[in-house]
Amino acid sequence: MGIAVPETQRCSFCGTLDGEFPYTILCRDDETAIMVTREQRGVGHLLVIPIAHRATVLDLAPDEAAAVMSGVQRAARALSAAYDPEGICVWQNNGVPARQMVPHVHFHVAGTLPGGGTEWGEVPRLSVPETDAIADQLRPYL
Repeated sequence: MGIAVPETQRCSFCGTLDGEFPYTILCRDDETAIMVTREQRGVGHLLVIPIAHRATVLDLAPDEAAAVMSGVQRAARALSAAYDPEGICVWQNNGVPARQMVPHVHFHVAGTLPGGGTEWGEVPRLSVPETDAIADQLRPYL
């Protein structure tokens, strides 16, 4: 049966990587991209994704998994250097029951809020110029 991933006509992350959708890509190489999410749930909230479409973490080849984890570390280091949060949250969801919203594996990396944790409720959706400004703060630390 397998993991039930969200059904979509077109993967929004693949569309973003192809330039179809406006989004802030902080950095990108042949294997991974680090993006600034428009729904900031922490002090800086980034997404680390493989360039190749993979629906869940179970679909990553070992070299892809290593590249994604390296991206997670880079993202965490940049957030730590730019914002000096008391903690860094990393999370990743697989399947609709786990609240996966986009059928492309992605890791969330966010600095903790004052007092701890991240925001799980509704958050404002930032504009691309606003996420570009966050990227500008982080780029010197990559």
